[in-house]
Amino acid sequence: MTLLTTLADILGPQGLLTDPADMARWTNDWTGYYPSVPLAVARPTTTQQVSAVMAACHAAGQAVVPVSGNTGLNGGASAMGAIALSLDRMTAIRNVDPDSRTAEVEAGVIISRLHDAADAHDLIFPLTFGARGSAMIGGALSTNAGGSNVLRYGNTRDLVLGLTVVLADGRIMDLMGRLHKDNSGLNLRHLMIGAEGTLGIITAATVKLFTKPRAYATAMVAAASLDAALTLLHRIQAATGGAVEAFEYMPANYIDTHLRITPGTKAPFADRHDVNIMIEVGATAPRDATPLDDGSVPIVTLLEETLAEMMEDGLILDAVTAQSEQQRSDMWARREAASEVIFDRRPFVNTDIAVALPDVQTFLTEARKRLLALDPGADDLSVVHLGDGNVHYTAYPSKEDPDLSAAIREMVDDVVQDLGGSFSAEHGVGLSKLDSMAKRKDPVALDVMRAIKDALDPSGILNPGKVIPPKR
Repeated sequence: MTLLTTLADILGPQGLLTDPADMARWTNDWTGYYPSVPLAVARPTTTQQVSAVMAACHAAGQAVVPVSGNTGLNGGASAMGAIALSLDRMTAIRNVDPDSRTAEVEAGVIISRLHDAADAHDLIFPLTFGARGSAMIGGALSTNAGGSNVLRYGNTRDLVLGLTVVLADGRIMDLMGRLHKDNSGLNLRHLMIGAEGTLGIITAATVKLFTKPRAYATAMVAAASLDAALTLLHRIQAATGGAVEAFEYMPANYIDTHLRITPGTKAPFADRHDVNIMIEVGATAPRDATPLDDGSVPIVTLLEETLAEMMEDGLILDAVTAQSEQQRSDMWARREAASEVIFDRRPFVNTDIAVALPDVQTFLTEARKRLLALDPGADDLSVVHLGDGNVHYTAYPSKEDPDLSAAIREMVDDVVQDLGGSFSAEHGVGLSKLDSMAKRKDPVALDVMRAIKDALDPSGILNPGKVIPPKR
């Protein structure tokens, strides 16, 4: 009780929750597979309060689990018996600077709010995914989130110029700035991004903003194969100077499920196709985005002409180009319904892997073959960021069986390893991939990670038991 009294004094009457009913929203995540009961939920409003909380917990040896929007899928915010440190009251967008193309934000800013703030200056913050309306920038930083625009703009790590971080003992590390070049020693900013709160708690960041495209060319494309789809990607990238922003693969069973669970939605094509691609190209140059006298937009015409050529070659079977913002929104809504589509059935084994672009089809074919060998009654479903090789592969075992689920995850890891890929692409490691880390990660790399963890958090209070497996 002494620690909780200290935290209550630091945070004030609204800043510390201990009643189970008040803490309910912090006791589970989207999957429902990682329930936990925190000792308390701390809700600071400033970096200084985070510092004071960490200093008190460090002195008491109390575990602390940072929580943002709680939209994770791998148990990274599970806080059984810990202080759940929620950043949900640190919501200031401190500054948007059009001249430097940067924004300074606190960790609790919801990503869609940052989108709106950038849009007010005719700029964009390009990180986007289905949970953007509830996910917070702090969580995206902690997992090095990806999303649908990685192809053009990179992962979260590529979008950050500065950080403020509170260390395990409460010290505040000031890495804030707007510099694109700072070669003064080790890159501690990159070390913190993707560490899932195991090395420090990110409380603020300086993020990059980009010129808002003046026009978009967006289409749904039925390709003859994934190889044909990649040919389309490479042709459009070459023709536009790398302006493809999204290139998303939705197989037929994804489309089928989306139609079934979403009343009023329409199929992308009159016929059912195996390879459905959503492509979006963003044009910032006036020559590509300014409508001509006949009303046509050059970037849209370029995409349509390329699709027509490939249709003549038999590489594309059908295509629909968005002719209005509503049609574009409908195409995006189909892709961004992925969580609802994936979690429509239970039990499931959700994975998030990356392979080289030409290996995506090999992975999908081999994983399904091995899945059915393990469990003839199983099924699977995927949605793929095809432009960067990130496959969200979900298996549906025929029964709820932890051993079978573990065998399926091991099988997926085997296929990924055979292809030289990664078992973790953009959702983080959390709890669900600890075994994969222990078995698949280079042992020397693991030793280095443990050494860094021990140096920055010798008491092991920051998000314990996540990301870095113990030495066996």
